[in-house]
Amino acid sequence: MTDTLNTISEELIASIRTIPDYPKEGILFRDITTLLSDPRAFRRAVDALVQPWAGSKIEQVAGIEARGFILGGAVAHQLSAGFLPVRKKGKLPFKTIEQEYELEYGTDTIEIHCDAVKPGEKVILVDDLIATGGTAEAAVKLLRSAGADIVAACFIVDLPELQGRAKLEALDVPVRTLVEFPGH
Repeated sequence: MTDTLNTISEELIASIRTIPDYPKEGILFRDITTLLSDPRAFRRAVDALVQPWAGSKIEQVAGIEARGFILGGAVAHQLSAGFLPVRKKGKLPFKTIEQEYELEYGTDTIEIHCDAVKPGEKVILVDDLIATGGTAEAAVKLLRSAGADIVAACFIVDLPELQGRAKLEALDVPVRTLVEFPGH
């Protein structure tokens, strides 16, 4: 099994473009749009995100705006679960609940519809990448405030030096990532 995971990991890493100095100097941006446009890599990534929870009766997959919508929708489809968008403030048309979180310079807010989750529903959180973990941590807190049982948080890419995984694990959320990249 480890050899299979290593092969998948190598394939996924090869399908992710690295853009130096974006959005600012010193950052190595990990662009998954190249993975999404590669049918084999996209399928393998979705299958690998789904595999641990197949048959677990996951009821909702929450995707963080925006790449989490693409991945979360595919994961939800594979798990026969509903899809729940976690959006930036002001983007949802119905009554919402919100969670503010810290950015490097200031704060931001994410929202879900007030009726998006039923108490006790088993939810998986999905996004493309975990870096500092601020948005994912806020999403976990928001979903829990609505009554969700967060089964796991899943990401294609982990940037371990930024310690986002530790923030989620401190909230007792298992984290699944498919590949790691050094730096930030």
